[in-house]
Amino acid sequence: MATATESPPESVPRRPTLLDALLPIVVLIGLLALTIVLFGVSATDGPLQVALLLSAAFASLIAFKNGFTVATVAEAAVGGVTAAMSAVFILLAVGALIGTWNMAGTIPTVVDYGIRLVSPQWFYVTAAIVCALVGMVTGSSWTTAGTLGVAFVGMSSVLGLDQGIAAGAVICGAYFGDKMTPLSETTVLVPKLVGGGLTVAQHVRNMIWTAGPALGISLVLFFFLGRAADPDAAVSTDKARDALANAFSISAWNLLPLLLLIVFAVLKMPPFLSILGSALFAAILAPFLQWDAVVQFVDDPEIGKVATGIEAGYAAMATGFVSNSGVEQIDDLFSRGGMASMLTTIWLVLGALSFAAVMERAGFLERLLEPIVRRARSRGTLITSVIGSGVGLNIIAGDQYVADVLPARMFRGEFARRGLAPQVLSRSVEDSGTVTSVLVPWNTCGAYISGVLGVSTAAYFPFCFFNLLSPLLDILYGYIGFKVPEATEDWQDDPATPVPSPPP
Repeated sequence: MATATESPPESVPRRPTLLDALLPIVVLIGLLALTIVLFGVSATDGPLQVALLLSAAFASLIAFKNGFTVATVAEAAVGGVTAAMSAVFILLAVGALIGTWNMAGTIPTVVDYGIRLVSPQWFYVTAAIVCALVGMVTGSSWTTAGTLGVAFVGMSSVLGLDQGIAAGAVICGAYFGDKMTPLSETTVLVPKLVGGGLTVAQHVRNMIWTAGPALGISLVLFFFLGRAADPDAAVSTDKARDALANAFSISAWNLLPLLLLIVFAVLKMPPFLSILGSALFAAILAPFLQWDAVVQFVDDPEIGKVATGIEAGYAAMATGFVSNSGVEQIDDLFSRGGMASMLTTIWLVLGALSFAAVMERAGFLERLLEPIVRRARSRGTLITSVIGSGVGLNIIAGDQYVADVLPARMFRGEFARRGLAPQVLSRSVEDSGTVTSVLVPWNTCGAYISGVLGVSTAAYFPFCFFNLLSPLLDILYGYIGFKVPEATEDWQDDPATPVPSPPP
């Protein structure tokens, strides 16, 4: 019998009904649609973030109704934000890198070499191939897009080409490279989630059957888009290169920060330290390579050379580099970067993950997936269900890791019971949860890529052929039985490997 001094036992939360799980989704969709209608492309500057946080608050109210305490829900929301801290630090580092790489002439030099070597007709294909190779070396679509991706989008502007198509080519290549290397965190994570003794090598070998054709078709489409491109006749590449040469000292020395970043990637240094280290190196290098640009940027003749260099480095990393060459096109193109430029994106990421954390902790996401798992009768519908769940979670939860983790855990038992090999599930998870994340504006990946490339999700969405084709090919293979191997042994009772906290 409890004494008067003992606190009553905490009640066990009730299992959510389907209506409980659906209501926050309905509110989210309604608020997102309202912000897009009212604010258009500027919705990501704040209104979308407010919509996500209001949706998280509404989901919390439903959780309270079901018996969850305020402390439990608050802990879940804080945990969701905490899980994003590694991504937040990378976002800040990339902002600093873009600022210092512009100031040191690294990005202008890549643009100069690019417009010198690549014809407009082959530009999109080249961008996709180069980003695919760099993505395989670095193991990160984020790093690839935040470095060479920025340069390729800049080149497209100079050449008078469509920036949306250029961004799509960058994304296609970057995500292919990310999937085809054991250096990628999701490529390592997903086999661990699925379990069944699945190795990373088996996972990659099975993914090539969808990733390879998807990239091949993408390259063909980019080839025809390049052939059909009508570069702005007013844009002269010779004049553009002259303007670049007047604003920056173009030389191979400017590529040292890029080389250092590749060395860090080969040495498998943590992404945050690699990117920030390269940014700092570019800030130190800039006064030696681009003194005139640094002086114009600081614009304070009363301080000495050392102070000028230090102030320029701080400013470029904090608020971004501002080009003052007097050539409007050059100044618009290279006045970018800084950690401050990433704050809106970070706000969007935190809002999305707060909503996802509450939805997962309250059991709403699992409740939504249960009927989908039960009703998947055939092999094709089972794979389609995984794909649909991954895409849906990218939209609802706003984070690719939620879209990877939940389907991998929820569907593994059903795949094992049907006698399908674990790599069938792992490929479906990657082809949906990972590659479609960049297509959602409020998803962590969509927000990041759009922010660093300076191109809206709506503008590049139609040209992300690889990201759109990969899940469709997986569904097609499921129905026709192509490259859908059966399990050689029972893996139903084999527990998935404990999941580490994934880095972005």
